[in-house]
Amino acid sequence: MGEHPPTQLTPQQRVEYRERGFHFPVRVFDEKEAAGFRTSFLEYLERNEEKMKGKLPRDRRIYFTETHLFLRWVCQIVSHPCVLDAVESILGPNIMVWGSQWFPKLPRDKAYVSWHQDATYWGLTPPNVTTAWIALSESTLENGCMQVVPGTHKPPLLPQRETYAPDNMLSRGQEIAVEVDEAQAVSMCLQPGEMSLHDIGIVHGSGPNKSDKARIGLAVRYMSTDVVQKGSERELVLLVRGKDEYGHFEIVSPPESDGVCGESAVHTEALRRKSRNIMPNDPTT
Repeated sequence: MGEHPPTQLTPQQRVEYRERGFHFPVRVFDEKEAAGFRTSFLEYLERNEEKMKGKLPRDRRIYFTETHLFLRWVCQIVSHPCVLDAVESILGPNIMVWGSQWFPKLPRDKAYVSWHQDATYWGLTPPNVTTAWIALSESTLENGCMQVVPGTHKPPLLPQRETYAPDNMLSRGQEIAVEVDEAQAVSMCLQPGEMSLHDIGIVHGSGPNKSDKARIGLAVRYMSTDVVQKGSERELVLLVRGKDEYGHFEIVSPPESDGVCGESAVHTEALRRKSRNIMPNDPTT
């Protein structure tokens, strides 16, 4: 493993994060490490290719969501000290992984993520939550990098509607129901091994991949241990730094080896509980 520069945010960077709602780039892996994780993901993708064939982006989510609970190498990413050092700058010393999701866009992929705010439907309070978007490939405007609108994390939240658009990567195709000033958007372009951090309330989204290069990234949702989940289910989380003095969530052990999607009881139960909390009116959950 290569040597890494410190990843903690400076006091000024923390102030800017609070004001703007995001920070990037943060170098967390060197090129060799990023390439190794990228290869692991592409191998995982290949193993599940037949099962995903013909499915809409939202119907493929089972293969890309909460994989840190059954794939050891993904757990290594979400618990990596360089990632956690930067997250600790935002959330403090006691950190849990509430969730993770891959957002792969293959060459010329039409899939996109509409403008939305996570805080609208996650049900986490207080909003001591940050998402680390970790790039394992180059992420550019051409291949669909994430974009954010600075300052939109400050309340009140904007109204959203559910579209279930076929190429939308979000579970319900949710999108902001009022006009978003896209001229103010910042494109968070990243190199392999870099990551960005963004607030739970910021307006963000990403366009389709118009290039011949794949865009591969993992979004990890970190929260401090004082956060409470609104819903009927006590969700499963990983405690990755510090200690939990609240007990609002059920802490599970990290995977000891790489499992198979659909065969991990912990993964299946985590998805069930999260769906019940976030989408309580969906008859399929």
